[in-house]
This record gives sequence, structure tokens and C-alpha cells, in this order.
Amino acid sequence: METAVARHSFVLNGKKVSVDIENNVRMLWVLRDVLGVTGPKYGCGIRVCQACTSHLNGKHFNPCSVPVSDIKSSDRITTIEGLAKTAKGSLHPVQEAWIKYDVAQCGYCQPGQIMAATALINRVKKSGRKISEADLDTLRNVCRCGTYPRIREAVKYAAARM
Repeated sequence: METAVARHSFVLNGKKVSVDIENNVRMLWVLRDVLGVTGPKYGCGIRVCQACTSHLNGKHFNPCSVPVSDIKSSDRITTIEGLAKTAKGSLHPVQEAWIKYDVAQCGYCQPGQIMAATALINRVKKSGRKISEADLDTLRNVCRCGTYPRIREAVKYAAARM
């Protein structure tokens, strides 16, 4: 059975893009292999490790589990490569916090960690609250190096500055 190729368009890091690809291809492969955006990492492919975490219309999503056919032409995808453009300055406050708290060790999971933390901070702030320990407990990105204490401190620091 042959799979038909279709044109798929969306906004990636502030720029309209189009790809000609089969409907069932996961967004992670569209981003990495077709568009050359390598910030979202492949870890598990089933939304468990969350190394691929990016934003879809400002909300946390895992492109490893979303087929390109689910993305609309008006959808805005932001990866770690486009995050700084969403804030003032050369880096996003979460990226600055990551540096301040020396969060990264091997660094593989860090793009997904930063994107998940940013989405969490934005969601909590939108509800009119401050980041709590319970909020931090909802971050489920896997870090094989175990830098979770530094991640938590960096998130609290960034949240206070956003």
C-alpha cells in the first residue's frame, strides 16, 4: 500500500514553512530530518522521556507523538531554537536561569527541559499564581544525569523574573 505525500504548512519559530511529506510522519522527524531543527531530541518516541518537548501555540507538546497531519497551517511551533525570540534580550529568562544554576551536565535533555519549564511557568503565571513545589513536581522530563535539584532552582529563579 502506497502512502500519499501531502503539503503541510505551519509556523516554525516565527517563520511560515511548508513540507511535502506523508501524513503519518511524526512532527519530530519533520522538524529534525526535513527542516533541520535539531534542538528537539529523540529519546523514546512515545512521550515518556520528553526530550523532544517544544511548544505548539504556546503550550507544551511532544512532537515525537504528533503526526504532521494533526498540525494546522495556522499552528505556531516553537523549538528551543526560537525560544529567545519570544522574550526580550538575547536569551529567554529560562535559558538565563539554566546558565546561572549550571543546570546542564551532558545537555541532551536540556532543550526539552527548558521548553517544558517555560510552558509550566507561563501556565502558572496565567492562572495568577507563583510556582509551587507541587507545580515543579509536574515536570516529567527525564534527565539521566540527575540534575533535578538544579532544574527546580532554575525554574523558580526564572519564574520570579518572568
